[in-house]
Amino acid sequence: MALLALVLRVAIALSTQGFFQPDEYFQALEPAHHYVFGYGHLTWEWVSPAPLRSMLYPALNIPPFLLLKTLGLDTRYPYLLIAGPRIVHGLLAAITDIAVREVTRQVLNDAFAPTAYLVSLTSLFHALSLSRSMSNSLETSLTTAALSYYPWDVAQVQLSLLRHDILLVRSRTRMRMCIMFAALACAIRPTNAIIWVYMFGLLLKRLRFRSSQIFTIARDCVIIGSLTFVAIFALDSTFYGRPTLSLLNFLRVNASPISLFYGASPWHYYLSQALPVLCSTSLPFVLHGMCLAVKNNELKLKTILGCIAWTFTVFSFIGHKEWRFLHPVLPMLHIFASRSLVELYHRIKRAVTVPLPIRARDLCLLLLAIPASIYVVFFHCVGQIKVMSYLRSLPPENLTSVGFLTPCHSTPWQAYLHRPELAEPGRMWALGCEPPLGLQNPGDYEDQTDIFFERPIEYMHTHFPPQVNPSYPPSPFPSSVPNVTFVDTLQAVEQSSRSWDLGWWHEWPQYIVLFGALLREPGMLDLFQNQGYEEVWKGGFEWEGEGKRRGAVRVWKHSR
Repeated sequence: MALLALVLRVAIALSTQGFFQPDEYFQALEPAHHYVFGYGHLTWEWVSPAPLRSMLYPALNIPPFLLLKTLGLDTRYPYLLIAGPRIVHGLLAAITDIAVREVTRQVLNDAFAPTAYLVSLTSLFHALSLSRSMSNSLETSLTTAALSYYPWDVAQVQLSLLRHDILLVRSRTRMRMCIMFAALACAIRPTNAIIWVYMFGLLLKRLRFRSSQIFTIARDCVIIGSLTFVAIFALDSTFYGRPTLSLLNFLRVNASPISLFYGASPWHYYLSQALPVLCSTSLPFVLHGMCLAVKNNELKLKTILGCIAWTFTVFSFIGHKEWRFLHPVLPMLHIFASRSLVELYHRIKRAVTVPLPIRARDLCLLLLAIPASIYVVFFHCVGQIKVMSYLRSLPPENLTSVGFLTPCHSTPWQAYLHRPELAEPGRMWALGCEPPLGLQNPGDYEDQTDIFFERPIEYMHTHFPPQVNPSYPPSPFPSSVPNVTFVDTLQAVEQSSRSWDLGWWHEWPQYIVLFGALLREPGMLDLFQNQGYEEVWKGGFEWEGEGKRRGAVRVWKHSR
């Protein structure tokens, strides 16, 4: 059964054609590519005065990159640079499916495990996100693995004190494994600690009359947590070349108004939007399973329900919200779905026991997620990925410079392109979206992307030369580098003109990448054509995307 999960997750990883979140590329693949090959785009989180990204997660991509570089395959078969990390993350994703079966066995019993396994394997959100190179995906696998070692029997208040002692002796090694996986999950994303504050806090509360066991668990938490923290500190300090506490910087920045720069959502966002998206077709069974847990006073399930409620509540107080932030609780939700599905099956007494106790109509509803999964894997936002394949296919002598007039981070970068001739600053550039670092009142701040799309024609006339230089020289200042100088510049602007146009200057590139929506701006199509550009490639669907990302991805080339 484990082999099925491994094959499925790797197959999904290798088959995924579309774009989901920029972090998949810019917080995982690009730093690893930059480390191994010496070039690649590092976002503000990596180059700001107080870096808030740990190299721990991107380091998972270093071995396949390093192997291909050592064998000289990165230039001969550059698509292997994409496939290598995908295989790694597909294997890591399978941990979730395998571990959720074990958690279900312990929380319910063996009869429910195959159903939970099926719900996990057919999950739409897992198909969309789990096999991608995103920290939330590995966080999900590590959290589920930790829960598979959690002492569920010990956590029941009805157990006698003697049985508590026996179970604790047997489970001491498993408890340490639980702490280790939880520590790794927190190292990948520090906000994962929200889950474990509840789970370990509840465990210690139920062991309040056993001080020796509390001391043992607390001691192991301190030791394993300290070792993890020291290891992350050493890794990041080596990578950045100076003492760096990336985990603390991450928490500090995400608790500040800077996180709201990337969008704010109402308090009910996770209930009204994230929960239906995460569960998709399993949502009715998840809710029914929760009701059964409360109605029947099932203590282990109620522990999970309490953890889910606690996590939803805490995350709801954070202004910036995304579906994937709650991905680690999705396997817990699948356990409730399995509880419901098996209960519904057994409401009618059946003479024959089957390996998968699910009613046919419930199975049909559950499997409606498969067509949607096929869409998100093979067809959703494919233009943003395929455009990099098109550019990579061009011969080096025919790819002098590329400019991306798109919302920032709309496509992958050098980890998918792998063109060292474009590594020179200004040869390949995109509009920036650096946050208001160091500002006292960031409310009216506008980044480069905002300024461009407010008045694109005006921007083109004031930030580009009047004519194309056919030698296509690199752009001298296509976007800002969010270092100490950038922070000082923003602070000076805030105290003086409050004009957030920092004087970026572009040279006309040989190729321009854009979304079709930009061509609908008055005068934009005429400007490109008058400058001698013509469309040479188009990918994706014109109807998908929103706002500035509508109209499919297009490539325009200067031809005269």
